[in-house]
Amino acid sequence: MEPKADILLDGLAFAEGPRWRDDRLWFSDMHDGKVKTVDLDGRVEDRLEVAGSPSGLGWLPDGRLLVVSMNDRRLLRLDPEGLALHADLSELASFHCNDMVTDGSGRSYVGNFGFDILVPKPEVGPAELILVTPSGEARVVARDLMFPNGTVITPDGATLIVGETYGARLTAFDIDEDGSLSGRRVWAQLEGAAPDGMCLDAEGAIWVASPLGNEVLRVEEGGRVTHRVTVSSLAIACMLGGPERRHLLVCSAPSVRPDECRTRRAGRIEVARVDVPGAGLP
Repeated sequence: MEPKADILLDGLAFAEGPRWRDDRLWFSDMHDGKVKTVDLDGRVEDRLEVAGSPSGLGWLPDGRLLVVSMNDRRLLRLDPEGLALHADLSELASFHCNDMVTDGSGRSYVGNFGFDILVPKPEVGPAELILVTPSGEARVVARDLMFPNGTVITPDGATLIVGETYGARLTAFDIDEDGSLSGRRVWAQLEGAAPDGMCLDAEGAIWVASPLGNEVLRVEEGGRVTHRVTVSSLAIACMLGGPERRHLLVCSAPSVRPDECRTRRAGRIEVARVDVPGAGLP
């Protein structure tokens, strides 16, 4: 029997970038301009405001939060004194920045749209994956990705896998010692899906959300789908959390358009129990 998702939290504008840390889910309410947390009892808390629309989240080894500011293409850092610029990506990113994964040493890999998805008949174009070092130095480490979005790093730190939303595939790279990426290959082709936010489990499979449908897919390398979890509207991103990392937490929303999301506030966090716990990063 496929696991069923229940509603943990609603009334959000557009939840994105879910991360499990300190016994709660951290996420960006993107079109509300805030980073928030919610625990498994549904208690929600506003953590900080990001005027440029927050997206991907990560942490430096010393515990400082990193957050992608989408519209101005910056990576911000939450210092004790408040938000500070960690890296300006405006000269490297083709369009608005989006999701991100940060490794155990504090290196962050940031994707971007590559083109404006909200205009009628957008001209689809490739985008870059940008590496930001713990000191804030930035460089492009992969090009020609079709809307790089959800990104994971395997538990051994050796492999990065990124979802190409407009390529309908998950693409893997070897992570070199200096953080560069090599050995590009297709990890899974997912025709009929649009890979968005995703997370790894302890058996090496990936849970991936697809805004083309109201479901999250568990995918093995090669593309075999082993499980599906249905949610109430478009599946945007997912994270394995909870005390044993067996709670699949899913961001869902009925629309991706900012004005509609802010007006309707129909975004949700939904949750389902799964058998295999989470692993790797984020």
